[in-house]
Order: sequence, then structure tokens, then C-alpha cells
Amino acid sequence: MVLSARRRWLLLTVVSAGLLLITLDNSILYAALPTLVEELGANSSEGLWIINAYPVVMAGLLLGSGTLGDRVGHRRMFLIGLAVFGVASLAAAFSPTPETLIASRAFLAVGAAAMMPATLALIRVTFEDERERNVAIAVWGTLAIVGSALGPIISGLLLQSFWWGSVFLVNVPVVIVALVATLVLAPPNDADPTKRWDLPSSLLALVALVGLVMAIKETAKPEPAPLFIGVAVLAAAVGGWAFARRQRRLPYPLLDFAIFRNRAFLAGVLAAGFSMFAVAGVQLITTQRFQLVEGFTPLRAGLLVAAVAVGALPTAMAGGAVLHRVGLLPLVAGGLALSTVGSVLILLNFDTSMGLLVTGLLITGAGLGAAMSVASSAIIGNVPARRAGMASSVEEVSYEFGSLIAVALLGSLMTAVYAATVDLPAGAPDSARDSLDSALALAGGDPSLITAASDAFDGAYFTVMIVVTAVIAAGAIATGLLLRRHGPGSALSAPTHP
Repeated sequence: MVLSARRRWLLLTVVSAGLLLITLDNSILYAALPTLVEELGANSSEGLWIINAYPVVMAGLLLGSGTLGDRVGHRRMFLIGLAVFGVASLAAAFSPTPETLIASRAFLAVGAAAMMPATLALIRVTFEDERERNVAIAVWGTLAIVGSALGPIISGLLLQSFWWGSVFLVNVPVVIVALVATLVLAPPNDADPTKRWDLPSSLLALVALVGLVMAIKETAKPEPAPLFIGVAVLAAAVGGWAFARRQRRLPYPLLDFAIFRNRAFLAGVLAAGFSMFAVAGVQLITTQRFQLVEGFTPLRAGLLVAAVAVGALPTAMAGGAVLHRVGLLPLVAGGLALSTVGSVLILLNFDTSMGLLVTGLLITGAGLGAAMSVASSAIIGNVPARRAGMASSVEEVSYEFGSLIAVALLGSLMTAVYAATVDLPAGAPDSARDSLDSALALAGGDPSLITAASDAFDGAYFTVMIVVTAVIAAGAIATGLLLRRHGPGSALSAPTHP
């Protein structure tokens, strides 16, 4: 069914609203986390899991949900995902304990995992003209950045007037509108009962991811438990091995590893992962630093990191429009290289010059916007339409995996470096070593403890930004090597073998 131009673009607006909800909930807690920790009485580990439960579960389910969408229809999956997301938002908003909120965040991830591959697959099957589809996907990719940047701002605005549950309750009216609009605008359901869906594969992927995250978090603790790390690493290794082995034996695998032989496809996957690692990492640690050290309100901290989105908007929109003329290489590898420059500016000026810090955030965003705007085109444009669900899932997994690893690794690293370097004044309680939040709560106005804790936190921030900068630079090099033979005319017709 060919939709009219007006209906196609209205449908893009609807699926983009769904994507906006998903990405908002990835970042909406960055600025709200100090408030949540205080009001729910959560410890530092529970605080990180309140954030991490969402991307961990989503990344584990995304491959399965994309293939399930090929079987039952992407329209139906989008509607189911919206409904689950709305119910889970209500549960999260009224969670009485940290454990309940973590469970609600995991339930939110189930809805997001059902919805997210469907958003891109619906674009793939609705926009048949390649140039029009590139623009539509660029809009989609731009909203991934905008949603991540808006999360801290929206949470800051809501927390000024309402209780913390409002950061979840705000999802509900958007879900209701999107449900009605999808029923009216979306094309008929494109179910294909011949496609198989394999639940064990999804569970194996989830085991591998949870094991990996648990190992990272435990390793970064001041006194890690070797046995726990060993069990987590073993679970990740066995889950990953069993998943890969099962895919090779299934007639209809959740993931066909052969698609990674396409260099442009692989470069798109890496660009998505590296970009979201940078976005999530910079936003998480910067909002925390400026609230806890500089005394910013959640709103002010959210507005500060919104500079990433401001920088990304023009390059993201331009990327899709010029892709067919300039090709993937300058936009993907060049964009990541530019964001590396911005990251260096942040690293060198976060505690000395607000002007240079904002400039660094803008440049980082500009580079990431260029890369992310065409990463989706590189992924979706290099698979046949019958694999749209699988390709969409792979792309979303790369986005979520990048965000997940950023929060797990950088959040844990920040805590570990702080605990290892803080020089507590005489008489200060040892529990002030756990986190800056704990030190500020225990300081009782003691300037020596506040200064010591803040200095240690700044040292941790500097260390983490070095890691972020190195990861982005590695992404620029890796994608540059993969795309070195791809000229403008081959951006979406890459060779199928490495």
C-alpha cells in the first residue's frame, strides 16, 4: 500500500514521537537521579540500576522484538509497545521503593523494545523513494539525539514544581495520542507468519548483557568481589557463546551474522554505538558534576548539556540531505573525529571556563549529529526490505548498548576513582568515601570535607572524560578504515563482503 505524501510524513511524526519517548526515558533520570536517591533512600548501586535496568533489558530484547515484528507485523508491535510503555510509566511514577522502581524501569524497557524496531521498520516500508527515506531516517536519528538531550531538561522543569514521579507520568498523554494516531495513519499490518521467532535466543542475549554489566559494575567497586566478577563474566561468556551458536543453527535466526560482512552496515552499527556512548557518558557525568560540585539545579544542569543537542541539530538534518552527494565517510568518520575535538575542549575546560565548556559541548554534538544522522541510513539501506526488522533491531541494540556501557562503565568508574582518591580530613566518617552525595550529606557544613570531596569528584570527572575522548577517537578510526573505499555513489550500495 502506497501512502500519500501527507500521510507518510504524518506517520513519521507519530513514530518519531514513540522514539522520543524511548530516548527521553534513557536520559530523563540523569538530572533527576540525586533527587530520586534522596527521596527513595537508594544507595549508589541502586541509583545506577534505576538507570541501567532500562537499557539492559531493552538491549537484551531488541533483537527478538525486531524479528517478532517481521512475523506479527510492525504496526501491531508498535501499538503493543506503546500500550506497555504507558502502563509501565504509571507503575514507575508511583513506585514506593528503589526495588519497585527498578522493576518498573525493566517493564518500561519491554514496551520500548517492542516499539523501537517498529519505528524504523515502518519508515523503511513506508518511504520507498531512497532520497525521501534518507531524509526521514535523518529526522529519526536527529530525534534520538534530541530526546537524549531533552531528558535532563524536562526532568529539571518537572522537579521544580512536581514530585519525582512526574518524570514518568509525562509519558502517558503522549502514549494515548500516539496510539490513536497510529490506528488512523499507519499502513495495514505487514505480518508474515512464515517468519519464526525464537524466545530462547532473546533470553540468551539478555543473560549475556546482564552478566557483562554486572561484571563491569562490580569491577569498578573499591573492594570488588572476585567470585562475583567471575560468575558474571562466565554468564556473559556462556550466554554470548550460546546465542551465537544457536543463531548459526536456526533456519530463521534473530541475527544473521552474515549482514556484518557489509562494511557500510558495520560502520553504521559502530557509529551508532560510539555516538550513544559519547552522548550518554557526557550527559550523565556532566549533569552530576554541575549539580553536586557547582550547586546547579536539575533544570540548569539539563540546559547545560542540551548544548550537545543544539550542536547536533543542524548537522543531523544536513547529513541526510547531502548523504547521496558526499557519501558516508566524511559524515560518519569525520563526524566522530569532530566530536573528539569537542570532547578534548570539555576535558580541558570543565572547571575553568564555562564558555569553552559550552563550545566543547556544541562541537561534540555537531560531530555526533553528522554521524548519527546517516548511521541509520547505512544500516537500513544495506539490507533488503525483508530484513528491515532484523536490521532495525541491530541498530537499536547498538544505540542501547552504547548508552548501557556508558552508564555502567563510566558511572562505576566515576565512583571508583572518587573513592580511591578522596583525601578525607581528620574525623570525617569513612562512609563519606562512598560517593560525593554521601560526603555532602555528612558534611554538616564542614568546608574541609566539602572541598576534599569536590576535588576528588573533579579528578574522577577528568579521568572519565579521558576515557570518553579515547572511545570517540577509536570510533572515528574504526569507521574511517571501514569506509575508506566508499565514495558518494556507494554510500548505500556497499560491497557485501569485507
